[in-house]
Amino acid sequence: MPVTLYDRDGHRCLMFTDLGHVPGTDGHADEAVQSNQFLIVDGDTGAIIDPGGNLAYSELYLGMTRHFPPQRLAAILASHADPDIIASLDRWTTSTQAKIYVSAVWERFIPHFCKPGKTIGRIVPIPDPGMRIRIGRSDLIALPAHFLHAEGNFQFYDPVSRILFSGDLGVSLVGGQAAQQPVTNLAKLLPSMEKFHRRYMVSNKILRLWADMISTLPISMIVPQHGAPLMDDAVPQFIAWARGLACGVDLMGAENYKVPA
Repeated sequence: MPVTLYDRDGHRCLMFTDLGHVPGTDGHADEAVQSNQFLIVDGDTGAIIDPGGNLAYSELYLGMTRHFPPQRLAAILASHADPDIIASLDRWTTSTQAKIYVSAVWERFIPHFCKPGKTIGRIVPIPDPGMRIRIGRSDLIALPAHFLHAEGNFQFYDPVSRILFSGDLGVSLVGGQAAQQPVTNLAKLLPSMEKFHRRYMVSNKILRLWADMISTLPISMIVPQHGAPLMDDAVPQFIAWARGLACGVDLMGAENYKVPA
């Protein structure tokens, strides 16, 4: 069952957290990383954000049908082009007529997920400065988040719910059940966040630029593609934490680039 993040006046935001669960060979860890998928519905129009890979497709499609007819999807939004974001694209291009919104950087790469010809006329490249994407009566805003963590990377802000769908920024490495519970104090999640962000985010310079941009928006919730949503006090706490984080190339030196013995 999805988690309802927002539901008011015909506008809904739903989060799926535990699709395609495959236990690892050790009987404890999952074989694949936990990921979230999102359905935004406004009136009789809908969009999916980061629909995931083939592990998630069947359950997501069936789960959607209880809330919205998949055939009426207007848009498939991809924050970037990793397999856990959009590897199921071949199946979505068969089951829907939705346009595919992805960074112009990845426009000619994502057809590799599909059979030849299936993406012709379907891809809408998002320019580096971002854009507004009409969904029903309102716009979703594609916000530039380049190098957080992909070269061409976007977050999606919903002005109606004031939810920021933040992709890989704000990730916590927790299970699907834990991901269903919004967190209001960042300290609870930091042990499952810090190592990921230090490796996957490119630099503190980029985090500071992101923090400056995002601080201009009213945000009720930050919802990443992996892990638990952040709300209430955890939102400004995360922005402040990210602003001060050394990561990526900040931490690299000659010792990281040696020929193996």
